[in-house]
Amino acid sequence: MRHNKTINHLGRKSGHRKAMLANMASSLIIHKRIETTLAKAKALRMYIEPLITKSKDDTTHSRRTVFSYLKQKEAITELFRTIAPKIADRPGGYTRVLKLGFRKGDAAEMAMIELVDFNETALAFAKPEVKKSTTRRGRTKKSDEAVAEVKPAAKAPKAKKEAKVETKVEEAVVAAPVTEVAPEVAPAAEVVVAPEAEVAPEAEEPKA
Repeated sequence: MRHNKTINHLGRKSGHRKAMLANMASSLIIHKRIETTLAKAKALRMYIEPLITKSKDDTTHSRRTVFSYLKQKEAITELFRTIAPKIADRPGGYTRVLKLGFRKGDAAEMAMIELVDFNETALAFAKPEVKKSTTRRGRTKKSDEAVAEVKPAAKAPKAKKEAKVETKVEEAVVAAPVTEVAPEVAPAAEVVVAPEAEVAPEAEEPKA
């Protein structure tokens, strides 16, 4: 069991291991890509990434600190002049480990380790990153706007349903035969003709 063993010793003493990792780191900085075993590639990634982060601050102190690990002036110059400006905006994860299969002689698992920002093929197909705001206030504003945008969108299907129902009703009305309804005529009021008053015959005057 490998409890509390954070470092892979790679079957070497500390002096041999440090010298090997320093040489491999210098080769990676100069050539941007090297092939080695998977265990050594993972150990090299842990070794070189803090040094690349240190190179973002181009000062004499940073150069001397990195030189104490690599001990090669050519690698230091390449790191601070070429690599540091290109990885300035990347917050870590400067290297990539790709498995290559097994070696024929001893069946050791092989891998290729490379600097991410110097693989032109991968960068050509990379999608542009969308930066997200990190402030709490910005998140709340965006969340409120998103909620406001979602509410009308949720109401839209109801309006569509209502429009569909209205169109169906209109189609039903058009399809149904229209029967003319004769207006009801009020019965004519009966005219009662009053009988004419009988005129009494005038009395004849007596003859003298």
